[in-house]
Amino acid sequence: MRSPNPSPLPGGTLESQYDDLVADVVKKFNETQSLITVEAQYIGSYKDINEALVAAHAAGTGLPAIAVANTDYVASYGDSGLFENLDPYIESTSYDTDDFSAGLLLSSQFEGKQVALPFLHSTQVIYYNKTMADANGWTIPEKIEDFTPFLAEVHKTAGVYGTVVPGWDQWYFETLYLNEGVQIITDDNTCDLGSDTALGVTSMIKDWCDAGDAYFAAGTDASATMRQNFYDQKTFSVMHTSSLYNNYVDKCPDFEVGMAWYPAASTGDKNSEVGGCVLGIPSKNDQATKNAAWQFLQFLCGKEVNMEWAEGTGYLPTRNSVLETDEGKQFLEKKPAFQCIFDNLNLINPRIQNSAWSELATTWKNYMEVIMNQGGDVNSDSEDMVTEIDEILADHA
Repeated sequence: MRSPNPSPLPGGTLESQYDDLVADVVKKFNETQSLITVEAQYIGSYKDINEALVAAHAAGTGLPAIAVANTDYVASYGDSGLFENLDPYIESTSYDTDDFSAGLLLSSQFEGKQVALPFLHSTQVIYYNKTMADANGWTIPEKIEDFTPFLAEVHKTAGVYGTVVPGWDQWYFETLYLNEGVQIITDDNTCDLGSDTALGVTSMIKDWCDAGDAYFAAGTDASATMRQNFYDQKTFSVMHTSSLYNNYVDKCPDFEVGMAWYPAASTGDKNSEVGGCVLGIPSKNDQATKNAAWQFLQFLCGKEVNMEWAEGTGYLPTRNSVLETDEGKQFLEKKPAFQCIFDNLNLINPRIQNSAWSELATTWKNYMEVIMNQGGDVNSDSEDMVTEIDEILADHA
């Protein structure tokens, strides 16, 4: 973005198939006025962007005008002051934030301050081979208690994995714990992943993997490998992000791709968590750059552009008014698989907001890989993990 002081805008973690869409959105903004010029830059994954932003913030130079951030970075960016408090900008321009879905808006707040705006959001879903399901009379179970025998049936009947649990990001499996009542971080700032309930969920996933009814995708290229196994029909289903719906459909021309909500826990809860990213303005830029960034930020999160993102990707419409428009109805007609998400929109909750969350999540993922893929013990390894996480939480208290 060029304003009185030029500063680039990173394109975030949008994959290469979205290059044309990003270019189109940026071009449209540049054509709306002549005072600001946006240049999109792709840096890499959320982790890559986070490392670059933290380093630039510490140095006080080299910051982008606007940056994307995974939803679980909001707390740390708000706590450190990396992202600007947007409340004064919202107030001075009378920007309508009430039109955003409530859970998505909360996901971009820290301690009641709007430090970012909802941008490209998704949630956890199960992609499945609908053609295979129809041929065998299979339906994704509504309850987790029925999911275990279902995976075994798929494995036995079709000779393929019933599902794949992504292990490179705890977001994909953490709702299985939350819906069972596991707090993960308790009110007294300790970790709940060693409780009997939590151990039960860990054991359930391990049982799936040990039986060959599922596998835990971790390690180098885990995401790409998982997707390819689905494309090649080596697994009946995968747990993944709704944002990649277009990708799955395009890569699977030989069978129909279905999309289902995660099964409800034994508690009856079937909540999910918001995924994807928010947009924020780095606080250490000069005021002229921040003012220009706010103008572009409003454009990126506007209704028309929001619908363009939703149609051109698998991300969700973030604005309530969009869902009520003819465009919103047409979106569902084009992508009827999204009905399972629209039916459960009120169950998509904000991510856990804690400044220690990034470190906690990394520790949790590492231990889960040991337990699932390296012969680890559910009880002893979980105990060691909780000890480490409690220390992390104490350091951030």
